[in-house]
Amino acid sequence: MSLLITGGTVVGPTGPYAADVLVDGETIAAIFAPGTGPADGVDVLDASGKYVIPGGVDVHTHMELPFGGTFASDTFDTGTKAAAFGGTTTIVDFAVQRAGEVVGDGLAAWHAKAEGNCHVDYGFHMIIGGVDDESLKAMDSLVATEGITSFKLFMAYPGVFYSDDGQILRAMQKARDNGAMIMMHAENGIAIDVLIGQALARGETDPIHHGLTRPAALEAEATSRAIALAGVAADCPLYIVHLSASEALAAVATARDAGRNVFAETCPQYLYLTLEDQLGAPGFEGAKWVCSTPLRSKHEPHRADLWRGLRTNDLAVVSTDHCPFCFKDQKELGLGDFSKIPNGIGGVEHRVDLVYQGVVDGKLSLARWVETIATTPARMFGLYPRKGVIAPGSDADIVVYDPAGRTTISAATHHMNMDHSAYEGFEITGKVDTVLSRGTVLVSGDGAYHGRAGHGRYLRRGLSDYLL
Repeated sequence: MSLLITGGTVVGPTGPYAADVLVDGETIAAIFAPGTGPADGVDVLDASGKYVIPGGVDVHTHMELPFGGTFASDTFDTGTKAAAFGGTTTIVDFAVQRAGEVVGDGLAAWHAKAEGNCHVDYGFHMIIGGVDDESLKAMDSLVATEGITSFKLFMAYPGVFYSDDGQILRAMQKARDNGAMIMMHAENGIAIDVLIGQALARGETDPIHHGLTRPAALEAEATSRAIALAGVAADCPLYIVHLSASEALAAVATARDAGRNVFAETCPQYLYLTLEDQLGAPGFEGAKWVCSTPLRSKHEPHRADLWRGLRTNDLAVVSTDHCPFCFKDQKELGLGDFSKIPNGIGGVEHRVDLVYQGVVDGKLSLARWVETIATTPARMFGLYPRKGVIAPGSDADIVVYDPAGRTTISAATHHMNMDHSAYEGFEITGKVDTVLSRGTVLVSGDGAYHGRAGHGRYLRRGLSDYLL
């Protein structure tokens, strides 16, 4: 049976327009002027007064990631179910290779975690933690045969994932040859480790010192250095992950103004949360908000500049960097030593809502909302037009969003596997109403869940079609 979504306002990257959407099987079959679709032989979903948008595409998640002696608390089962509740119908997670490990083994391990467990469609980026001749060869193989066309490197975490400038340059040259995107965690990890050691020696152990030892200047320095290295690698496509600081954004904007293939994402935590109010919460409470890059000071213009970057497209994407840890027994590993607190915030369920609140607050247009949460991430990472757009032939990943609804974010009601919420008590002027993944209703308007583990399929991605 086909499904006709009637009465709604379709929102795409060109803006909103009234239309009815016909779903046939797993794909979108047609878009009709209001009231002109088939009258017989279809089920009807009334979207009157609501927005009809492409399902969200979150291209930065870390389900079950091992970190700091523990594992991210969301499995691919719990995390993708939570994503579905929040209107995200595609994730791209990170398979991991560490120095001395075989890239193919790391990828196989992540396939084993995800296969049969995902409620929404999923793909993988590949973290290259040990850049050497073998891992460089593997990059070619993953692009050609596995549908993995993006590789993440780290300028932070010496001894864990860190790559030096020579390794980064070699990986960028390889990506330039095979068409892949290099994703960069841009912080000067060598200098940060010095600051951490000095802070601990002074007895500064509270969570706020996580942020104070990772200053914006060291994010900006690393961002600028990554841009310079990508330039040496013949303008290798470069995507800066979880950008949080005004100074780093300025470096990206300068490169983009020069016509470079440099892109960046930010995350909701950097748009809403701050060093003082969250990371600096009394006692050990701030551990809930330990993530890297860290939350920035409310007394500096970072948040306003990030919203502006989203408007101007110097920030192309909003992802979550979803990497949840429970406060009890996990974040508490860092009691007495902030450097031992597992790094990560959970938010895969709330991204669509939190960015929509920016529309309500006059900070973004409806079109930019959809671009930053769905269309551009799909284009950036080789999933468009299968994902990220309401168009004939695209997968019927569709969210009906109710601007008259209300959402209160709370650990008491969220579906992520964590014992607290980074956004506890936040009120959203809007609500995810109905969620379809490949034509299957996962969440209905009454809030009931109809999805299942195993519905989600692995996505072999193409090359980015967002390059200049």
